[in-house]
Amino acid sequence: MARYFVYITEIYLTMYTLQDFRIMPFEKKCDLITFSGSYLSQRTLGECKVFLYHASKFFIEVFYSPKHQKVLMINAFDKPIGLDPYLDKISLEDLNG
Repeated sequence: MARYFVYITEIYLTMYTLQDFRIMPFEKKCDLITFSGSYLSQRTLGECKVFLYHASKFFIEVFYSPKHQKVLMINAFDKPIGLDPYLDKISLEDLNG
């Protein structure tokens, strides 16, 4: 049953385009990220933690403030340049088998 649920939620997020996601209400974005997004990485920006998720055809950043204990902003993008802040988190050493 759990495998079926994961499959359904992944399909649910793939039904949306980047533009659809950008105009969604904040609460719906949070629900889609929670139930359908694939967590990739995190970084620190000032006092915020920025969590990176992957959707079917785009990426989503969640800007969280530990100080205020809430999500401040959600940013979605599909251009590879948006991944630049995460490059220092990736190690290619493990690929040299």
